[in-house]
Amino acid sequence: MFLITWCSRRAGGLAMAGTIWLSYWVISGERGHQLHGYKQHESIDSLTSNAPIDNPLGPSTRVRVFAYYCLLIHLLVVIFPLRSNWAVFTITKSLQKMARIAAARDLDFAHQGRGSSTSLSSAETLTSSRDLASSSSSEAGESDIELNVDCEVTPNTIIHAIVIPNYREENDTLRETLEVLASHPQARAAYDVYLAMEQRESNVETKAMLLANEFTRRFRFISFTVHPSNIPGELPGKGSNLAWAARQLSQRYTPAQRKDVIVTGIDADSHLLANYFTLVTTMHVAHPRTATTTLYSAPIIFDRNAHNVPAIVRVADIMWSAAGMSGLHQGSHVAPPTSVYSLPLELVDRVGGWDCDSEAIGEDLHMYLKCFFALNGNLTVRTVLSPVSQTNVTGGGHDQGLPGIGMDMWARYRQALRHMWGALDTGYALRKMVEVWRERKHTSRAFRPLHTSPDGSDRYIPQAQLDINNRSGFFSDIVTDTLEGPDYTRIFVLFHRLFEAHFLPVQMTILVIGSTLYLLLVDGAADTPGIGWIFGVCNVLRAFGFVEVGLYLFLYEKFHKICVETREKEMGDAGLTKGMHFSHRAPKKNWIDYIMVPLVATVYGSIPCAQALICHFWTLDLVYSVSKKVTRQRGKSVSSTPKIKVETMV
Repeated sequence: MFLITWCSRRAGGLAMAGTIWLSYWVISGERGHQLHGYKQHESIDSLTSNAPIDNPLGPSTRVRVFAYYCLLIHLLVVIFPLRSNWAVFTITKSLQKMARIAAARDLDFAHQGRGSSTSLSSAETLTSSRDLASSSSSEAGESDIELNVDCEVTPNTIIHAIVIPNYREENDTLRETLEVLASHPQARAAYDVYLAMEQRESNVETKAMLLANEFTRRFRFISFTVHPSNIPGELPGKGSNLAWAARQLSQRYTPAQRKDVIVTGIDADSHLLANYFTLVTTMHVAHPRTATTTLYSAPIIFDRNAHNVPAIVRVADIMWSAAGMSGLHQGSHVAPPTSVYSLPLELVDRVGGWDCDSEAIGEDLHMYLKCFFALNGNLTVRTVLSPVSQTNVTGGGHDQGLPGIGMDMWARYRQALRHMWGALDTGYALRKMVEVWRERKHTSRAFRPLHTSPDGSDRYIPQAQLDINNRSGFFSDIVTDTLEGPDYTRIFVLFHRLFEAHFLPVQMTILVIGSTLYLLLVDGAADTPGIGWIFGVCNVLRAFGFVEVGLYLFLYEKFHKICVETREKEMGDAGLTKGMHFSHRAPKKNWIDYIMVPLVATVYGSIPCAQALICHFWTLDLVYSVSKKVTRQRGKSVSSTPKIKVETMV
């Protein structure tokens, strides 16, 4: 069992080593034949002594395996940007439709003398979102629907428990995020905000208490939790902080309330539009059958300081956004979230909350996997058409010349390494898949509220044990449920996405180098194995892949424009635009972004991925520092579009 666990955690590294070995085997074999006066692709008779015609491991066989695997990897590389292009296109179309509806609504209210849209009550805001929601659902026929919210919904029906994990974040960063949340019309009626602090930070309780007191009248409830620093087996990070905060907030809600509590985890610098929670509420109420087994995910956008970071950093973040968005297109049943996501408290109870070990460093993907396998792959995922504003990673190098560019690039590389460290989740998924197979006949599940579960596990309680205790005493708070059977199609798609995220960058790099060396060696030789056409197709696919990425950047321009304009309008209505950052893109000035794509793929894809996979052979722990973030209280609000006036911070 130890060997299986060890190998699963190093699956990416073992796959990398296997591909290197295959490439070396093919190239060294060809080189050896040439050194001994042979040509690998000459007639079979001349190679009889070295590679019998019936030898399955002969030169021709190994070359064919290498060539066809190279073709497979190139096909997978083409699929990712194709899916991302479709996602950004459909999401942009939906956002444009939402903007038109919102503009018509505001005009109608203006004619009625009702003022700006920010004066709407929560109930009015919810009702106005009737035609604005689109879902990416696990159920057939729900991928593109109009949500009907004519059912009775009041602002107090659904409670949004918003958790903000942070460590050594500046007060200005947290205050700005809280101000954005507090500007939402439904904040006082539906938002329970939890500042998830770390005990390792000095004076953390004073810091949290001051912020909580400042905003106490602007939310339904606001409090803070302090994650202890000495819990055995925990790795410091967002996952362990969220796990502790979730256990604390769980105590606040009764069994009757829990079905209407939705937990949302956000980053310290995340700015959410008011309709994010409105849309989540709408979808939660409109689909009661899957309400407690649904995860809500939104696209992210870096639209605050993109103009102040080097182009290579800006493009790296755009590609990271594309990776998250690639699963949010209509009809997608597998859509891991990126940074910000929401899920019902009952689903959190079911899976035992967030994990805290080394494998959970990418807590968003890890929690998705935990929910996915706890439901045998039948997790419902719905897209929230409300892009979340994030800041680009920076090392504080703005206006510092070449050294500053280096600082920002290094800060982004550290984050890329942390992202790639999430390759450990592939091993976690492999082990959970084995569990699903073993338990495929046990469809009955029972779980307790998170704060009463002793170990935070998602193990089921046998029905016989429940019958003996007659659901009384210790088991009085247990919820029972029946699972659907494993959905192996979705499980297959999930592993394709994991391979795409954690294996593909390195596999592609190795095979490009290996195939290039091989073709140089066999240049001019006869194509006896008949695989020459494969490498020609690979060259075409590789070029087509770059064209696809260029198309994505072109489509992204509209997506970015509508997102930043929508946020700017909402912040203006809330009176928060003064000094706030809005990065407008000007396509004529962003031509350098297109040139940076190949460099980004190597510097922030292949290299950190290889480093993470190699490091996993001797350590699973990664210690990382918090990146600097831009806030309204620091710096300037600038735009890369000449027509936008530069606003100086006060």
